[in-house]
Formats: sequence, C-alpha cells, structure tokens
Amino acid sequence: MAVLNDAAHVKVVGLPRALLYYRYSTLWETFFRSLGLQVVVSDPTDRAILQAGEEVSSDESCLASKVFMGSVANLIGRCDAVFIPSYASASPRVGFCTKYQSATDMAANTFRDKNLPVISLLVEHLDNEREVEDAYVDLGKRLGFSTKEAKRAYKAARKAQKATDELWAKNQETALKDIKRLRHNTGDAPITILVVAHPYISHDPFMADPVLDALKDAGAIVLFADETDKAHAFKKSFEFTTTMPWVINRELIGSILSLQDKIDGIVLISAFPCGPDSMTDDAIMRCIEGTPILNLLIDAQNGTAGIQTRVESFMDILQFHKKGGYLHE
Repeated sequence: MAVLNDAAHVKVVGLPRALLYYRYSTLWETFFRSLGLQVVVSDPTDRAILQAGEEVSSDESCLASKVFMGSVANLIGRCDAVFIPSYASASPRVGFCTKYQSATDMAANTFRDKNLPVISLLVEHLDNEREVEDAYVDLGKRLGFSTKEAKRAYKAARKAQKATDELWAKNQETALKDIKRLRHNTGDAPITILVVAHPYISHDPFMADPVLDALKDAGAIVLFADETDKAHAFKKSFEFTTTMPWVINRELIGSILSLQDKIDGIVLISAFPCGPDSMTDDAIMRCIEGTPILNLLIDAQNGTAGIQTRVESFMDILQFHKKGGYLHE
C-alpha cells in the first residue's frame, strides 16, 4: 500500500466505515461523487471485521482502531484507493485523538504488501475553514480535477454535511418538544436517556445496538449527545472546562450541559482503552451532579457481555427515582 500523490487514475474510492466516517460520511461521499467518482463503503462492522482488525493491530490499540483496520482490510480488491484523511491536533481546543492523525500512516504501513493505495489529506486546524477547504481542493487536484471543479465539489459537500448536521439537531429538538408536551399533557413520559459516546460507537450497530436495544426494550426514549447542535455544544463545554483539547469530547460534554434538565439519565459508552474518554468520562462521573449516570466500557474480548443486565438495573433505578425513591409510598 502506498499514499498516492498522483491519483488521477482513481475512479473508485473506498471509505472505511469507522472512526471519522460517522462524523463526516456525508461530506466525504458528496465530495467524491460531485467529482464523478464512485464511492464504496466497507461492510457494516461484524465479528469478522473486528477479528481482521485485531490480527493486524497491537494489543494496545483501542477497539475503535481495530474496527478501523478491519474496515480497511474489507476494502481490498473493491476500490482503486482507500480514503484515509489525517486530522491533526494542532488547535488547542478543537483537536482530535492522535489516532486520527496517524490513521493514514498506520494503514499504509500495515497493508504495505497489499494492492490497496491510499489517498489522503491533512487538516491541522479544524477551526480554520480556509485551511480545510484548501486541503480538499488539493486532494481534488491530485485526483486529476481542476481547481474550479474541486472547489465546487467541496462547497457542495460542505453544504450537504451542514444540512445533515442541522437535520440531526432539528430531529433532537423535535423529540425534546414531544417529550415536554407529553409530560405537560399527561404528567408523565417514558424515561429519557442521553447516550454519550463517540459517533463511531453510537451509530455503529455492532457496538451500540446491544445497549440501545436494552434501553428501548426497557421503554426508554434514547437521545444521542453527538446529534446536539455542534457549535452550541462546543461553546457550552467551556462552562465545564477551558483546557480540554478534544473537540468531540467537548461537544459531548456540551450536550450533557445543554440537555441535563430535559433527561432522566445518562449512559456513557466507551471503547477500551480510549485515552480521551478515560479522562472525560471520569470527569463527567465526578462533576455532573443531579443526573444518574451509567458508565459502560466495550472491549474486543468481552464485547457487550452483561450489558443488558446492567442497563435493566439502571432503568429500574431510574424508575424508582422517578417515583420518589425511598420516600414514595
């Protein structure tokens, strides 16, 4: 595998269904398709993809990284090149975990003997929109398109991603209004749970469905922290901390602060051994008061074993708490 500078021959682009795909899938797919390229996404995560990733990963790699590597392997023979961008952590408050910066080189070196070239780009400052655009335009030019064509594709992609983010936020606001209306009209409503996890967990059925299914089976309404308006959540997070360096964790915390008075409980889900989450979740557990929290850790060995029992117990506690706890007659 090699990182391509001249990629004009690429007609089919592969996207690993992992990591930042769950944040930027609309952006990426729209960008490449606007250039007239075909997009192939790796298969949904399953045990085989995880095992393939484990075989080529170090034991210290987090579960999400192993899924990513398995997703890259899943694209071998299905595309002309796989797209693996590098998102760095140069900005002090809007950075990413280092795995997002190293993913390109990690995959290129791991699969260097396979016939699967990589196309990439570098974004060092996520908060610099001009820099982000320039990175995508440069990629478009390396794919054989003109500056005008690449700019047009990026603008279409950015517009589509913004529309997707706004739709998620709008749907969440609508759900919250429906819950509020139900409580006002009936004096009661189902238990409302805010799931706080990286998008690559929340929206990957292989990792999240055991938790989400258990919550829904127990009658809960589920909201996702990553679907809260990102700009609002990011700004809100500074009420919690001014020093946290990771943008996604900031948005998750900002969502908690924004929705805390509208929910009954919080479920934290992390992929072992996520460094940013180990710090963030501990801070949430210690500093977020007044809302019950269930902290779940998913790993490659045990997966979601025992989760249903823990979720059911948590829901029982919330129901008991809702009825007044030990003071209820």
